Amino acid sequence: VGICEGRRMGDNTKASVITRGLAETTRLAVALGGKPETMAGLAGMGDLIATCSSALSRNHTAGHLLGQGLTLEQVTVRMNQTAEGIKSAQAVLDLATQLGVDMPITGSVVAVLQGHLSVNDLGPRLLARNLKPEGDSAP
Repeated sequence: VGICEGRRMGDNTKASVITRGLAETTRLAVALGGKPETMAGLAGMGDLIATCSSALSRNHTAGHLLGQGLTLEQVTVRMNQTAEGIKSAQAVLDLATQLGVDMPITGSVVAVLQGHLSVNDLGPRLLARNLKPEGDSAP
C-alpha cells in the first residue's frame, strides 16, 4: 500500500491490495495451523490495516519511497529504522512456496526488492492473474 501511495494510486486500489493481502496472509496462517477467524481480528486484519495505512509504519514508509521511484539502496539510506518487511519478505515467500501457498503480492514485492521487477510493472503483473471467485481459498 505504501508503494500504491508513492505511485499516487487511489483508495480503491489500496483497499484491493489490503484485501488481497489479507487473503494471502490468511492462506499462509491456515497452512501453518492458524485459524482464519484469528486473521479476521486484531492480530490479522487490524495489524495489516495499521501497517498498510499508517505513515508511522516503517514498511509503509519504505513502500512509499519505492513507489516514488527510489531504489532499495536509497530507501535504506533514507530510513533511520529497519523496515522488517524488506528483510523478511524472501523468507515469507520461501515458506509459502515450501507449503504450496500462493502469495502473488508477496512474490511481486520480493521481485521489486531484488530488482527483477520495476514498481511500474507491479500492478500489471498482479492484474494479469486469472480471475476466480473472491471467496475461493484454493491456491
